[in-house]
Amino acid sequence: MAERRSSLRILGTLCFSALALSFCALLCKPQERETYLGFDRNQYPGDEAMKVLRKDFAFTGYWLSPPPGEKGNSWTGKREYLRSLGYGFLLLANGRDSRELKSVQEAAAKGTADAKAAASNAKQEGFPAGALIFVDIEEGGRLSPAYHEYLKAWGEGIESDGFRVGAYCSGMPVDEGSGTIITTAADIHVDPNLRGFAIWIYDDACPPSQGCKGIQPPPPARDIEYAVVWQFAQSPRRKQYTAHCKAKYAADGNCYAPSDAAHKWFLDLNSATSTDPSGGAK
Repeated sequence: MAERRSSLRILGTLCFSALALSFCALLCKPQERETYLGFDRNQYPGDEAMKVLRKDFAFTGYWLSPPPGEKGNSWTGKREYLRSLGYGFLLLANGRDSRELKSVQEAAAKGTADAKAAASNAKQEGFPAGALIFVDIEEGGRLSPAYHEYLKAWGEGIESDGFRVGAYCSGMPVDEGSGTIITTAADIHVDPNLRGFAIWIYDDACPPSQGCKGIQPPPPARDIEYAVVWQFAQSPRRKQYTAHCKAKYAADGNCYAPSDAAHKWFLDLNSATSTDPSGGAK
């Protein structure tokens, strides 16, 4: 009888443990973080437009320098107004093209100068110390040694002025041959001199992107888990990458906010796990 009671106690303990493990599997598993929707564009849409777009977006891109191909910056002076509307920020400064970096020495000098200008503009705009500034890299694939030196100098300059560093770059794979696949994001991430860079990737290829009509913020790109922001759609759509989600763009090939029924402001769309990825609203 004593043996039977002992067996029952053991069986009860095992059943309780199994039940506890089952509950833990349901309740203790890590929860996926919520994702938020943001946009960026080279030209400031206008004060009234930003009121409308706030209905759909948690954060906005914000240029600290003239965007690529532009001589001026229409975002200048808009930080406090956008902050009053409740926007978070993605701070962005234009980076160099590879053809502008003829040597490692020249790259380092230009990186230092560009960082000084970006940090100075961030301070002038009222962004707080510790805000995250992304350097805009428009070319894909593996970067040259000179470009790595440019980024190293740029990052050191940004950090010396009290800001954090990041890179907006391609997360799209490039086949280098002989079975080697590279993304610009990975090329930066594996460089020990650039490990401090936060990564904002662009990858509008369908899949993984699903285009932008009926937009909901997708989860961060799973194959680049270290990326803090994912630009998943661009305007106009790039036909060579978006053939499988053509119907998810407007008829003119652009992305528009649901609140922009008249299609006045074409946008690039981003997903992040923060409403203020650069910490610029503090």
